[in-house]
Amino acid sequence: MMNIAQSKNWASLARKAVAATLFTGAMSLLAMGSALADNPYGANYFPNVPLTTQDGKTVKFYDDLIKGKSVAINVIYTSCKDECPLETAKLAQLAQIFGDKMGKEIFFYSISIDPKHDTPEVLKAYSKNFKTGPGWEFLTGTEADIKVLVKKLGLSRNSDKANKDGHTASLMVGNEPTGQWMRNSALDNPIFLAASMGSFLGWRDDPAKRTSYAQATPINLETGQQMFNSRCSACHTIGGGDKMGPDLAGVTKRRDREWVARYLNSAEKMRQEGDPIALELATKYKTVGMPDQRLGGPDLKEILSYLELKSDAVPTTKTVANREAVQKGTPHKH
Repeated sequence: MMNIAQSKNWASLARKAVAATLFTGAMSLLAMGSALADNPYGANYFPNVPLTTQDGKTVKFYDDLIKGKSVAINVIYTSCKDECPLETAKLAQLAQIFGDKMGKEIFFYSISIDPKHDTPEVLKAYSKNFKTGPGWEFLTGTEADIKVLVKKLGLSRNSDKANKDGHTASLMVGNEPTGQWMRNSALDNPIFLAASMGSFLGWRDDPAKRTSYAQATPINLETGQQMFNSRCSACHTIGGGDKMGPDLAGVTKRRDREWVARYLNSAEKMRQEGDPIALELATKYKTVGMPDQRLGGPDLKEILSYLELKSDAVPTTKTVANREAVQKGTPHKH
């Protein structure tokens, strides 16, 4: 049996424990309140507008998409012929590098700035073309809501009207709980972007290091290789087979070199003019239309020279010969 003195001691200890728990809880709430108050980019900043995913699900921007998460957000529209397909292709490579972090530690959101055309069904088909996976949503909504949202995200600029695509290829990366955000180019090398984002978000295991360093871009690259890696590698290989666009091995031998140079700079114009090869390529590779690269003379010379140099290292095979025959539209001999 517990005596009176022991009973009083236990009661006193219990009261102190409860008081300590209440004090700790109060301090935690105060700390949370202070953190929220110090975060200018929280619920009071972002509009909690309704959006619709590619699967037809209605979500609230702040509550459902970014609250308590690390995110990467860009704007697109599916009929875009220049930067949008390249942005999406680059982000698809980035998502592959992040692997199982997608949908757990990082979430991608691509918001359409052409909501009248980009219905959930259209966005679904677009996302399938790029083989996107979990953790990446394509979003549409009302014009008014998207206009406000894009402006708040810093993805809208006064100079956008002068841009051919009506927007710049920006990627906003943010950690909502800390209120930290940074702007990147969505066209950056995916390995570089993965390392940059991992460092910014404080990840201890750098996802870029999981990727073979043989794929990484050395610092002292020649100009031609730099341009190929930044502008072409998302859609093309040199001797590795077709991707979203054709394998470029031996392209200046299959085609007239001047034609290749013009196509690099003015693919859209050549399609509009009805160039038969340009139209054939557009029909065959529908996922991403070849955008105009708008290269200057020296840069154009560098990238063509790089394509030729790398092509010389690729053995001529029956597969390459067959592909050449198909692209020329002529029968080939087995």
